[in-house]
Amino acid sequence: MKKTILILAVFYSVNSIAQQEAPKLTEQWQPEPPVVTPGKTNADAPSDAIVLFDGLNLNAWEAAADQKPAKWKTDDKVMTILKGAGAIKTKQKFGDCQLHIEWRSPAEVKGEGQGRGNSGIFLMGIYELQVLDSYKNRTYSNGQAGSIYKQLPPLVNASRKPGEWQAYDVIFTAPRFNKDSSLKTQARITVFHNGVLVQNDMAIWGASQYIGIATNKMHPEKESIILQDHGDAVSFRNIWIREL
Repeated sequence: MKKTILILAVFYSVNSIAQQEAPKLTEQWQPEPPVVTPGKTNADAPSDAIVLFDGLNLNAWEAAADQKPAKWKTDDKVMTILKGAGAIKTKQKFGDCQLHIEWRSPAEVKGEGQGRGNSGIFLMGIYELQVLDSYKNRTYSNGQAGSIYKQLPPLVNASRKPGEWQAYDVIFTAPRFNKDSSLKTQARITVFHNGVLVQNDMAIWGASQYIGIATNKMHPEKESIILQDHGDAVSFRNIWIREL
């Protein structure tokens, strides 16, 4: 009897110690997350962001066609597409990233459907997040604002009125390819349009195509971001990116 009592006492003592130590077994102290100072608002660049356009100049950009200086108009901390100047691209190249970009379609409404406030943000120069005046402007669903062009319609239409500033907050994961150039994992994207979730960790089919089905072709791990000149005077501001 005494031996049984002793065994039970030892068991409860060990169990009590284990319970006291249990919280520490699941505490992770290393590595310690680095400190990042957030912006004053959610739209402002955090301390570890790369600012691609702060309203002062186009030094981070160049002409997509020939790498010459970007010729878009800059005024009042805004850059605006200059019709015929062509697309521009970032000099720096990116893969996985968090991107914040604000855009505005012209206040004066001209045209309809795809001919109204049209531009595009090409992640890695390949995967297009559509920019379009989609306020009371019906077009094909996978071609409106917030869509992955000709692939993924947005969950909702969160567009503001023409002439009002809009924002995209994007989480992008680049595709991975095998050594034989075959696709290992698709690109994935999450997009908030004006704070509203419109793409929820969606798999991108492949490179954006105007005609035909999207396909995947092996490309470098990092590529430039391209802003499209579609002939409309769409404006951009407050562009920053965080490499992930």
